[in-house]
Amino acid sequence: MIVEKALTEFLKYKYSKLLSFDMLGSVAAPAAKQDRPYLLYAHVPFCEELCPYCSFNRFPLDRDLAREYFNALTAEIRMYKDLGFEFTAAYIGGGTPTVLPRQLGDLLNFLRKSFPIAEVSVETNPNHLNAEVIGILKDSGVNRLSVGVQSFDDGLLRQMERYHKYGSGEEIRSKLQRLMGTFDTLNVDMIFNFPSQSLAALETDVRIIQDIEADQVTFYPLMVSDMTRKELATRFGAIRYQQEKVFYERIVEMLQGSYNFGTSWCFSRKNTMIDEYIVDYDDYVGVGSGSFGYVNGACYANTFSVPEYLEHIAAGVLPLLARKDFSLTEQIQYHFMMKLFGESLDIARAEAKYDGMFMKSLRKEVALFKVLSALERQNGSLRLTRRGRYFWVIMMREFFTGVNNFRDLCRNGIKRSDTAVLSKRAVKPIND
Repeated sequence: MIVEKALTEFLKYKYSKLLSFDMLGSVAAPAAKQDRPYLLYAHVPFCEELCPYCSFNRFPLDRDLAREYFNALTAEIRMYKDLGFEFTAAYIGGGTPTVLPRQLGDLLNFLRKSFPIAEVSVETNPNHLNAEVIGILKDSGVNRLSVGVQSFDDGLLRQMERYHKYGSGEEIRSKLQRLMGTFDTLNVDMIFNFPSQSLAALETDVRIIQDIEADQVTFYPLMVSDMTRKELATRFGAIRYQQEKVFYERIVEMLQGSYNFGTSWCFSRKNTMIDEYIVDYDDYVGVGSGSFGYVNGACYANTFSVPEYLEHIAAGVLPLLARKDFSLTEQIQYHFMMKLFGESLDIARAEAKYDGMFMKSLRKEVALFKVLSALERQNGSLRLTRRGRYFWVIMMREFFTGVNNFRDLCRNGIKRSDTAVLSKRAVKPIND
């Protein structure tokens, strides 16, 4: 664990610097390049209830505000179309995108009519796996549905405050079982390494995934921002990364053979879209409050304030809050991390993209990971070894923790009046 601990500490420092945005406030719109495939990420920041461990930008559901928000999303996407962006795939995340299924269906139909969309992925929760929602998603051309389950263990579900919202592990399992075959891909989102989680409970979770023959399962390690670490420690106990490694190796051991690696923590029965779309798409545009994009070597972030977001869209202005221009070295390191998270990296393609500077810029990193038996060179590609996969789990865990820290920083900057408006307007969920 010495190497893993040292890597974790180094990455915490590295990503805190990488995600220190250069520009805050007035940010120019990114420029579209012709003949480049772009993915669209649309963020819906509303949930019927908020989970205590989640660091994504999300607010209690206000149905009237959410309807206004979906209209604004469509308007923001039109702005990017006017800038020349063509989207070939779309990922709708949250929050809970399916809180207003008919409005979501309208948004998806608009995307299909406006762009050459080849694949669409949507996130949801188990309580929305009903005939109305599923019918709308199917009619709107959704290829991949990703269901946030986290665990089938009732004790953990209660600790996560999900049992009363989504039902028991057995109830969730039954819903997923009935849904198999409805979409091209049904992904089950799971979390491992809760401090109170036992190895036996984890093994039961994996067996259920195998028994229902899920098309795909994504096992995320618990990722905690600095601001939520203390609260989670009080609720669940202190995070143990030594346990994380044991749990991860057990997941791999149980799933290998029947599943292939989509990424280091995503396991698929077939070649399909994954949650980490940043692996397959070099450039992506983020729309919606609190979304991120990466275009032409720069990272963009939208405002985290929903009222401010709506004001910008009503004024015909993109709601960009911040931009980070990556240096050439940072772009190369980002490419190295993301592509290898997807198991392999085409060296020739990377050299062509970065004018022959790719491997030259990564001499130290490649040499180090080869010494650590994490990488191997094979048929013109760099590939992860079995040991290397867990190193990349650490790298991505710390990268997303850095993103979560930035989210917390931005949420703290939301005007108190905005928060008060959202809290006052929040209502109990009813049928749409």
